[in-house]
Amino acid sequence: MKVTTPIKVRYQETDQMGVVYHANYLIWFEIGRTAFIEELGFEYHEMEAKGVVSPVIDANVQFKQPIRYGDDAYVETWLEKYNGIRTTYGYRIIGQDGEVAVTGETQHVIVKKDNFRPLSLKKQFPNWHEAYQKALESK
Repeated sequence: MKVTTPIKVRYQETDQMGVVYHANYLIWFEIGRTAFIEELGFEYHEMEAKGVVSPVIDANVQFKQPIRYGDDAYVETWLEKYNGIRTTYGYRIIGQDGEVAVTGETQHVIVKKDNFRPLSLKKQFPNWHEAYQKALESK
């Protein structure tokens, strides 16, 4: 399963060269991840309401070509790996010309918000676990 989310490049996201500043792609990854979760029928804030958060523990970004102010872009997001504890999301940012501009992955775990103790997604949120298993199968 792959979810595509449109992005309209805003002026404040660009640098002096008129291209999207590299750190903003991580924000776009997060927009894509949130859309992916919503497509599965979940809301991240529901997890937070139970005192659980999902920090990034690893991020990789590969830059292939620039995206510029005023361009339309699209973030494709999918589940790359999942083992009940760690979740890796894959991303591809496509420019308005249809070419791949950026690729990457972020790896997440879930933890208790108050003490950052790791938790098992499989045990704490079995409905998310089941949906993630199905998403992996349809990759």
